[in-house]
Amino acid sequence: MNKKSRREFPKDFGQDKRWEKWQHFSYHRIGRDHKHRFLWLRFIGFFFFLSIPLLAVGGFVGAMYRTGMLSPGERPHSPVGILFCGIPFLIIGTLAFLGTRGFRRLGTPLANVMTAADAVAEGDLSVRVPERGPGEFRRLSESFNRMVDELASADQQRRNMTADVAHELRTPIHILRGNLEGLLDGVYEATPTQIESMLDEIRLLSRLVDDLQTISLAEAGQLHLSVEEINIAELLADVQTSFSGQTEELGVNLTIDVDDADLTVNADAGRLDQVLGNLVGNALRYAPAESCVRLEAESSPMGVRLRIRDEGQGISPEDIPFIFDRFYRAEKSRTREEGGSGLGLAIAKQLIQLHHGKISVESEEGKGTTFIIDLPR
Repeated sequence: MNKKSRREFPKDFGQDKRWEKWQHFSYHRIGRDHKHRFLWLRFIGFFFFLSIPLLAVGGFVGAMYRTGMLSPGERPHSPVGILFCGIPFLIIGTLAFLGTRGFRRLGTPLANVMTAADAVAEGDLSVRVPERGPGEFRRLSESFNRMVDELASADQQRRNMTADVAHELRTPIHILRGNLEGLLDGVYEATPTQIESMLDEIRLLSRLVDDLQTISLAEAGQLHLSVEEINIAELLADVQTSFSGQTEELGVNLTIDVDDADLTVNADAGRLDQVLGNLVGNALRYAPAESCVRLEAESSPMGVRLRIRDEGQGISPEDIPFIFDRFYRAEKSRTREEGGSGLGLAIAKQLIQLHHGKISVESEEGKGTTFIIDLPR
């Protein structure tokens, strides 16, 4: 390589992002070219496989005409025989022309999909397929890209959940460790207050572990449901009784409104009570004093519709799409004691989906929030 044609790279080019992008592009281009050659060789082989019988038939027919066996009145060197010999070559040439054009339209998109599939199999979820080519191949490319987008989203959610779990576990573990080390070093005394403080952290850890187990089983479809016929009025009355002490302490009125006392639904009473408990607990957490939290039930086209209304501060529009995500808190400054583990709404959504129902939220800042649950009968 002469000096003029030699390309000079900076010393740190190997660590430059442009170098990494160039390597990434080069790797996929080499893979795509390899797949393209692979498909082209298969096409050529198939083409020659079809050509051999045509050549054999054309040669045989042409030879028969040239010898006069098929047309006794013609001369042995009749132009008709030459024409019959040339027709297979004309057919093969036409097929080769049309086949090459068709391969260029079909082979390149297929090679792109094959290369991208290999990249995804190796863990590269950033690869995308150009959405071009004939209709069916374009739809294939679009479906492949949607699949990779969903895989990338699921992978990101898994990473986020791992980070969130580590974050949630770190604080109570550090508090327990600090208190125990203080007791051992004589900094703290083993008073009932100190022991109760450590028990509170252990309860938080236990609740977090239980919530994680519940949501994991629910997402995997392995959570057992004891389905039975439940009277909605009685279920809401039980929830009201469970929160009676808290509502009295907060000065909040918890009311029930059921349009039909005989309204029933087939569900797991314990899991449905857990869902309503999470939603009512959230409502009471942000309900101002002397406000009202309403539990409503009515018949719906789907079966039964439940509403949990509060007159709290509401949820901002940008937070609503993420309100059912694991560990999501609309108020980032909220502590665990003030806002729970951040799993309550995610668990509620999974449990309702296990009952083949739907849960949604309507909210307006400064006016309150309404959670809507639709359950089949």
